[in-house]
This record gives sequence, C-alpha cells and structure tokens, in this order.
Amino acid sequence: MNTLFATNVANAKSRDRDYKLSDGRGLYLLVRPNGSKLWRFNYRYLDKNRTLAFGAWPEVSLADARERLTDARRLLAAGTDPSHQKKLDAARARVEENDTFKTVAIEWTAKNEREGMAEITLSKIRWLLDKAYPKIGNRPIAKITAQEVLAALRSVEATGRHESARRMRSVLSRVFRYAIATTRAERDPAGDLRGALTVPKAKHLAAITTSDGAGGLMRAIEGYTGHAITLFALRLSAHLFVRPGELRHAEWSEFDFEKGVWSIPAEKMKMRRPHRVPLSAQVTDYFEALWELTGDGRYCFPSFRTGARPMSENTVNGALRALGFSQEQMTAHGFRAMAATLLNETGRFNPDAIERQLAHMENDGVRRAYTRGEYWDERVTMMQFWSDELDQLRDGATVLKPKFGARRPR
Repeated sequence: MNTLFATNVANAKSRDRDYKLSDGRGLYLLVRPNGSKLWRFNYRYLDKNRTLAFGAWPEVSLADARERLTDARRLLAAGTDPSHQKKLDAARARVEENDTFKTVAIEWTAKNEREGMAEITLSKIRWLLDKAYPKIGNRPIAKITAQEVLAALRSVEATGRHESARRMRSVLSRVFRYAIATTRAERDPAGDLRGALTVPKAKHLAAITTSDGAGGLMRAIEGYTGHAITLFALRLSAHLFVRPGELRHAEWSEFDFEKGVWSIPAEKMKMRRPHRVPLSAQVTDYFEALWELTGDGRYCFPSFRTGARPMSENTVNGALRALGFSQEQMTAHGFRAMAATLLNETGRFNPDAIERQLAHMENDGVRRAYTRGEYWDERVTMMQFWSDELDQLRDGATVLKPKFGARRPR
C-alpha cells in the first residue's frame, strides 16, 4: 500500500543527515542534507540486496516514481535484474544516438561501392542523400518517423523536382532497410510513404528521330567551333550512342583498336554488366585524331581543368545549346533514341541486336540468359552501317569517311 502523498514529498525538509520517506513495496524518497530529493528502490536479486535509482524530484514526480517501480518489479518477476536492464538501455541509447541517419547512409554507400556499384549511380545516390541530411542526417536512425522523412521529401518536391523526390524516397528506404538488417532500426518509415508524393508526369528525353533531323544535326555538329575535344564528344555521341556517362568516363585502356572494340567494365554500366561496343572505321578515325589531343592521359575526354577527372556531364548538352538545339529538341541522351529509332525503321537488324547494343537489360531472366553475348557479328555490321548512314545523312548522298592522318592509338 502506498503511504506517501505529493504534499509529503513537496514539504519534506532537509536535515543534518540523510533520511527516507517510504512509499511501500521498496520505493522511498531519499532526502539529502543539501535539499535534494531522490527516488530509490530497494530490492533483492539472486539473494543480494540492491538499489535502483529512479531520478530526482521534482523532475520525477511521485506518480512517475510509482510507474517506474511497476516496470522494475515486472522485470524482477520475469527474472531480469532491473539495474542491469537500465545499464543495457543506457548503452543502447548511446549507440542509437551515434547511429545517425547520415552515419548509416555513408556506411551503406561505402558497401555499395565495395560491391562494384557504378560510380555514376553512386554519385546520384550521394546527391539525393545530401538533400536529406539537413532534415534527418543528425537524427538517430532508429527514432526517425515517417513524418520527418516526408518533410525531407517535401522540401525537394517543393522545388518542382518531383522525380528527384520519388527517387530520394527509394534511396532513403534502402538505407533504412540496411539499418534494419544491421540491427540499428526496426522499421522503414520511408516505405510507409509510397503514394504520398506527387507522381511525375512521364517525360521523354528530347531527341531528334527523323532522317532529315539527324542530317541537320550532323551538319550542325561539323560546324561546331568550340573546344576540339567537345567536337569529338559530339561526333562520337552520335556514332556510338552509348549513355553520356559511359562516353565521358571512357579510358584509353579500354580500347582495342586492332580488334575494333571498346570494352566497358561492369562498374561503369548502369546495369552493372560489362558491355562491348564495335568500332566502325569512322569511329576509329575519330579516336585516332582524339589521341593526339588526350592520348597521354587516362581519360579520352578529360576535364578541361584537370586530367584526373572526366569531362563534365554538362559539356555535350552545353555544346548542343551552343549549336542552337534547345533542351526540348535534343539532349546528350537523345543520341540513343535517335539511333534506336532510325535503326529499327530500316528493318535491316534484329530488334534484339539493337537493344543489346543499347545495353538494355531484359526483364525476363530466361530470355536474358538466352540472348546474353549474342548478335555480336550483327552488331559489328550494324555499327558500321550506322556510321555510314550518319555520314550519308550529313552529306546528303555520298558517304565521306574522315581521314585525319594521325597515328593509331595503342
């Protein structure tokens, strides 16, 4: 039976020495000479007398102390020492405070990097995570609520970047799932937000997809008066139709000009599969000329500031704008759509060969197993045909293959 009232606790005066006011069932208020009033619980565990501190009054009221007593006695009934459990809870709380969202996100990103995720994908992930850090980066990941995650997503959505917000939710969800797998969180609050964001309207990347348009584009490229390396990037974007990031990150060591093939390693590919690109005669000539400009470095298209990094992702798009093509007319990625459309329209090539050259991944695992590595001979023929076609569209009739007279890169 409880014996104390709130007024007893409030009116208790300090004395020359410690004294106790008992509330029953082992709970008492310890009044110290300095005036502090401390809640204590005396109990026995494994035949030993022990004392558990519940905190100081008035921060911990009489009702709070009784509630903590009930919790402690429940642990005792279950065979657990409440003092030991308190230490475990404190240690867990300290770990949780250190396991912030940013700490776990950086760890997860590093894991993906070790496992070979493409650098371009890692860069996009880091960019999205940087958008979330101001809102939830310093919060213990186990304590983050769906409302907090939604606030971070809304801050991106408010700028009109609906697709970025959607991708950001997916990335945050993957970080939370990693935290669950490593026992630092129990749930994924980002997963609860499916359907909460504005669905972006389908937006197709701008591309020129007619023969006349392609001819005009190639003539415009030949009239480009900017940096010579950028001119080669424009030409080769059209002839090779790889993803812009794959072209920018091309390294001289990946090319075998004797065999006429560019081998792109898996870590540079969006689908994380190695990819081979046949080199037409025109493409080889372009690379021969480019070698004279950048062959002494690592990258075929180095940054204008330092050879340690590849060309900026905005360079080709910027050159297209300089040539008079708006963002709604043509983009660096649009060279892929241009090639895919015009090659399919010829009816000369198996659509699967075109898709394989585009490095698209089959959704059907069985189909992917059967088509992997096939159509190489057809792709070699197709890439030479495409270069000849671009030259013909550019020149109007006669195919003129560029000859620069440069030594072949080794």
